[in-house]
Amino acid sequence: MNQPILRVKNVFKSFHVGSMDVSVLKGVSFDVNEKDFLVLFGSSGCGKSTLLHTILGLEAPTSGHISFMGRSLYEGMTDDELCDFRKRHIGMVYQQPNWIRSLSVVENVAFPLALLGEDKRVASEHALQALRLVGMLEWTSYAPMDLSSGQQQRVALARAIVTDPDVIIADEPTGNLDYESGQELMELLRSLNEKADKTVIMVTHDLEYLGFAKTAIRMFDGTIMSSYDEDSREELISKLRTKSGQMEERVSVVKNRRVTSETERT
Repeated sequence: MNQPILRVKNVFKSFHVGSMDVSVLKGVSFDVNEKDFLVLFGSSGCGKSTLLHTILGLEAPTSGHISFMGRSLYEGMTDDELCDFRKRHIGMVYQQPNWIRSLSVVENVAFPLALLGEDKRVASEHALQALRLVGMLEWTSYAPMDLSSGQQQRVALARAIVTDPDVIIADEPTGNLDYESGQELMELLRSLNEKADKTVIMVTHDLEYLGFAKTAIRMFDGTIMSSYDEDSREELISKLRTKSGQMEERVSVVKNRRVTSETERT
């Protein structure tokens, strides 16, 4: 049986706002096994982003324990050690990628290796391999901002995997993409999970992506409402479709909007 690569135990997180303490996470506990593809989902404001920041070592919990690859993130690790741990073991894909505008696509992808002190030539070779893996090799000399949103997210994924991380964490990676580009990105993540044995943790509010998950966690108001393995996840998807049809309707609406906008442009 796979061993947990991430353990979150009874995590609480509150923020002091004015004269009040606002509770955002309320006793969250779960494990993520190696080679898992976890989709963490829930409506906006349910605590997903705060939980993600605690997992990344960016926001210390008020109480509770988080360990990554057997190391406690907030007990005995300095900020510099946390930063180095993220650079070596975690690849991040955000909803909105942040580019160094003065650098080309291949230079942006190679940049994480430069931060680790890698030789420039070696870093460039690894960047080219990562771009080939996501189907963006022919765009190496372009400026990232000249690419479409879907292409930029492919490059962002190449940047996330260039260091060969143990875990890929994706924060609403399809939020700015049309339906087809979103599906293409999800297929790439699934391929990295199944063929390259990468552990994937993805945060989303789009229920249509539950089909890519091996496990799923549903959050509401700072707590975990329920968790699902592959079998129970399929039951959840079926119930959601039967109950409201929203997932199928959303796909249809997105496709129709895309066709309509393309027709208007022509």
